[in-house]
Formats: sequence, structure tokens, C-alpha cells
Amino acid sequence: MVQNTILETRKIRKSFGALVAVDDVNLQVQLGSLHAIIGPNGAGKTTLFNLLSRNLDPTSGDVIFKGRDITHQPVHRMIHDGLGRSFQITNIFPNLTVFENIRLSCQAMGKDNFKFWRSAESFSLYTERTWEILNRVDLKDRALSLARTLPHGGQRKLELGMILAPDPDVLLLDEPTAGMAAEQVPELIALIRSIQKEGNKTVVLIEHNMNVVMSVSDKITVMHQGKVLAEGSPIEITSNKEVQSAYLGGLYNLQV
Repeated sequence: MVQNTILETRKIRKSFGALVAVDDVNLQVQLGSLHAIIGPNGAGKTTLFNLLSRNLDPTSGDVIFKGRDITHQPVHRMIHDGLGRSFQITNIFPNLTVFENIRLSCQAMGKDNFKFWRSAESFSLYTERTWEILNRVDLKDRALSLARTLPHGGQRKLELGMILAPDPDVLLLDEPTAGMAAEQVPELIALIRSIQKEGNKTVVLIEHNMNVVMSVSDKITVMHQGKVLAEGSPIEITSNKEVQSAYLGGLYNLQV
């Protein structure tokens, strides 16, 4: 493992019958970086994310997290080990308040998650952490609102807060701006970037919005047909003719 690599795959492969969705991918994510994974639809990005977060078992290959082989780690252990994951579809409790969503995420990491009959107010440590997170994701003023009443951008911020609650080392964000109005995107991306920088977090994201990818990424991995086509800085990727040709058949201009 390269020094300062926090998350790594070694010849990771996932087959679904005859379909090879991820084909011997070697990926190295550096500690404290914002690493984007891009590629056309069907390139294998989400399958790779599911392998990293242990939502899928690989056909072959290894996943290394903080120097330890987690290839066969149970998925429920990942957040305890310091890896948080979001999904393309917002994953919140719509009929609970914003505060309750965050508090449950905080409590899930403690030893009180099955103590159903105690008053919520008795969990002062979780309450304190909840307010801290709400302030961090700028939802303090909506704490008592039902989660379903938040606009989509607010729900994305709530989901981010739920991921942050256990204080993970690495955030895997799958299409964080999906479904958001264009005017909401800069605020969410600025929030993600500040969390990464100020909280010493490592962020790995899948994103189709090239303006976002090129403006915030430290490193970009381009996937095509399950393989890594190219990897480098935003400038290196935008100047790569092979990437330009392969990305959506060359119809989408990466120079944004």
C-alpha cells in the first residue's frame, strides 16, 4: 500500500454471470483527498462503490481500508470502522423530525441503541452531538421539522449529517447532487468541501455534474466498461484524448 493511502482496491472484480461490471480495478484513495469517480452510465461506478462499502462481495480481489483487509467484513461493521456511505436515492426517515434523524444516527454508534424505553432527553451526549451536526450542515433552524417537508437539497444535507454523525474517516458519496435544482448544488458542494478540509475527512464521490467534478476534485478516476480508463488531476483528465473519446462517445465536452 502506498504511504498515505487510506482506501485501496487490488484487482477487484465483480461479475454477474457473464457480465463483468468491475474488471480488475486497482484504486488508491489518498488520506484527506477528494477523489471523484466518473464515467458513462454502465461504467461500473456504483458497483465499485458497493464493493468499497461492502454492500457487495467481490468475485475476486481485495479491499484495503486503513491498511487492513476488509474484503469480507460484514457491512454493518463498516461505519464502526470509519466508513460512511450515501446512496443515489436519499436515505432518510421521512416521518421523523430532522433532529430525530440525526440523533438516531448518533445513537446507533453508541451502546444505547436497544434501550427503547428510556427518555430521549436522558441521552445528553447524543443530544449534544446532534445539535453539533445540525449546525454543521446548516439545518439547526429546521430541527423540529419533519424530514419529508425539507426541500430536496435540504434532504441531501440531512443525509450528509446522518453520515457525519458517527464521525467517519471516509465518506463515500454516490451522486450527492442527483435531483437537485441547479441553484442548490453550489451550497451542497461547498458544504462537502468544507467538511473535507476542516474535518480532515477523505471524500470519494461519484458525480455526473462535470462542473462539480472539475472544480472540487484533487484526483479523478475515469471508468469505462468496468475498467479504469484514466486517472489524474482535473487538468490531466480534461486534456486526455482517450477520455474525451470514450466519455459518452465523445459527445460530452469535459472542458467545463
